[in-house]
Amino acid sequence: MRINYNVSAMISNNALQKNDDALSKSLERLSSGLKINHAKDNPAGLAMGKRMSAQLEGLSVASQNAANGVSIIETADGAMSEMHEILQRIGELGVKANHGVLTDDDREIINKEVQALKEELNRIKENTNFNGQGLLNGEFDLKGYSSEEDVKVNYYSDEVPATTYEIASLSITARDEKGDISKVSFVPGGGFPADAKVTEVKDNCVTIKGANGFELRLDMENATTDSYTDFSVDLTGIGDMRLQIGANEGQIMEIRIPEVSLKNMGIENIEMATEEGARDALDRIDDAIAYVSAIRSRLGAYQNRLESSINSLDITSENMTGSYTRIMDVDMATEMTEYTNRQVLTQAGTSMLAQANERPSQVLQLLQ
Repeated sequence: MRINYNVSAMISNNALQKNDDALSKSLERLSSGLKINHAKDNPAGLAMGKRMSAQLEGLSVASQNAANGVSIIETADGAMSEMHEILQRIGELGVKANHGVLTDDDREIINKEVQALKEELNRIKENTNFNGQGLLNGEFDLKGYSSEEDVKVNYYSDEVPATTYEIASLSITARDEKGDISKVSFVPGGGFPADAKVTEVKDNCVTIKGANGFELRLDMENATTDSYTDFSVDLTGIGDMRLQIGANEGQIMEIRIPEVSLKNMGIENIEMATEEGARDALDRIDDAIAYVSAIRSRLGAYQNRLESSINSLDITSENMTGSYTRIMDVDMATEMTEYTNRQVLTQAGTSMLAQANERPSQVLQLLQ
């Protein structure tokens, strides 16, 4: 028996210290619910968990963004649904005005309603907005610019590559009795498909089409001369509404809403005060309804995509949450078992340390 160094006490103390440290860690896990509370607990697991946590937050926001996108589309589609109703009413009035038994005075009464309905169409176009941003005024349509001040880019299709196109010549060769452009000659320059040509001239707009869905519409309403040569058209490919519907960079969806104006619908100048005007208006109304229908169809496809994206994001978030919790969350049942074991060992270690500390005093019995 020795009194300078109580080895038994040292052994008991070391064991007690280890068990007490393990008991403290177990208490921390049980109280926080986390398996990893510090980087030292699992360095690799902590790094993975933090990345997953950021991804989960991003997925939640992306799902909200997609839901907002659905609301935007529903707002625009609701407004255009009313536009459809108005166009159908104008169509009914056109059928009535084309009836030969009516006098011009009768048609004038019909025409007043038509003009009022046109004003309402324009009001809907100007006032339909979401979060202060116009939806039907072309604010979210692809933008394009012409180097010739009198020639404006009215529209181009999604299939048109975003680049600069050269026009060697664009000349007005005929006008109708109202002075509107009825025929043009077109000589394309660099960038255009080899088969690009003018397919329609209507309401001072010139439509150029080519292979693979290429379509470009130029507005010449403000033409001050009959001939324009050697100018360029810059189609930027930007201007649509870009929705961030993913947690990572580049995971976007582009929503394009063309301007739903009287001009683009082709009914800006319709009137039914005469039989000839009523006949012309009736033909144009069909095109206007088709124009609005095409935009609504596009929006419907966008909405279907967004709803699918929301479902996909929610499923991804659900599965990733499962992975995250397996890395970061503590198994309470297992940890409670560990806690109970460490608690018993700590109590036993404390008791044994007390016994070991008593052993040196037993030497006094040898010295009596």
